[in-house]
Amino acid sequence: MAAVVGNDDQRRPGGSAVQVLAVAACYYGSARLGLLRELSVEGAVVSPIWPPTGVAVAALLVLGLRCWPGITLGAFFAVLAIDTPRIDVLGTIAGQTLAPVCAALLLRRAGFRTDLSRLRDGIALVFLGALPAMLISATTGAGLLVLMHRLNAHSFWPAWLAWWVGDAMGVLLITPLLLLLHNARRPPSPARWKEATALAVVTCTVVPVAVYSSVSVLFLVYPLIIWAALRFLLAGSVLCALATSVLATVAATDGAGAFTGLSRIEVMAKLQAFNGAMALTALLLSALITEQRNTRRSVEKACQELVEVLEHLTAGEAPPPRVQPDTGHGEGTDGGPGPLSSGSSGASP
Repeated sequence: MAAVVGNDDQRRPGGSAVQVLAVAACYYGSARLGLLRELSVEGAVVSPIWPPTGVAVAALLVLGLRCWPGITLGAFFAVLAIDTPRIDVLGTIAGQTLAPVCAALLLRRAGFRTDLSRLRDGIALVFLGALPAMLISATTGAGLLVLMHRLNAHSFWPAWLAWWVGDAMGVLLITPLLLLLHNARRPPSPARWKEATALAVVTCTVVPVAVYSSVSVLFLVYPLIIWAALRFLLAGSVLCALATSVLATVAATDGAGAFTGLSRIEVMAKLQAFNGAMALTALLLSALITEQRNTRRSVEKACQELVEVLEHLTAGEAPPPRVQPDTGHGEGTDGGPGPLSSGSSGASP
C-alpha cells in the first residue's frame, strides 16, 4: 500500500502532533460542510453525505494509523457543534473513530493501493472500506440514540440506514478525491483542458436540468460519468459524481425537482440510491479503465522489446539485455511477473 508512513517527520513527536492537529482540523471543517445540508429521519439528524468519514479514511491510508487521535478530536468538536455534551456522545465519537480505523485495516490487509490503478482497489474501497466498515459507526450512533431514549425503538432502522449510507457515501466520494490529490504528479496537458472545459460546461448544464426537473430524468447524468471516466479516469469521474451528488443533495433537502412531494423517508431512499449507484459507477468504471490502460502499455512495451530482440537476432548480433516491462507498480496487473519471462522463446540474453 502506497502510504507515506516512513517519513522521518512522522517519527518525530512534533511532526506527529502537527499531523494529528491537521487531521482534526480537516475532519471538523468537512463536518461543518456536511452539516450545511441535513435530513431529519425519524427525529435523528443525519447528513446524506458525511465528508469526515472520507477524510478520516484517506488520512489513515496516507499518514498511517498513528493519526487516529486527530479523528477522535475532530469528531468530538463536530458532535459538540450539533449536540449538547452527554455520556452517549463519547460512544458516538468512539464509533466515528473505530469505523475509519477498521476500514484502513481491512484495506491494508487486502493490499490496497492508494493510486486506485486496479479494479481490485476500487472493489476493495467499496466492499471493505465503505459498506462493511461504516456499519460500526451507524450501529453505534443509532443504537445509543435508542438506549438514551432520544429515538424510538421502531425508528432505529430508518435512522441506522440513513447514518450508514451517509458515512459510506463520504468514503466513496471524498476518499478517492483526496487520494487522487495525494498521488498527483503533474497537471494535464493544455490540449486536455479544452475537453475538460467542455465536460464541465455540459455537466453544469445537464445536471441541474436532471435534478430539478419535475420529470424523473436523473439517469441523464450517467453518460457524463462514463465520458469523464473514459477520458479523464478517476479525476474526471469522481469530480463529476461529487458535483452531481452535492447538487442532488441540495435539491433533496429543499424538496425540489425530482424530490418534490416525497416524504422524508422517500427522499432519503431516493437520494441515497441515486448517489450510491452513481458513486459506484464512477469509482469502479474508472478503476477498470485505468487497469486496462496499464495492461495495454505493458503489452505494447513487451512487444516493442521483442521486436528489438528479433531484429538483433536476424542481423546476427547479440541481443541487448532484456528489461522487464514496467507496469508502474513493479509487477503485472495480476500480481505475477511481466509478459516476458525467462522462458520466452528466443528472448533470453
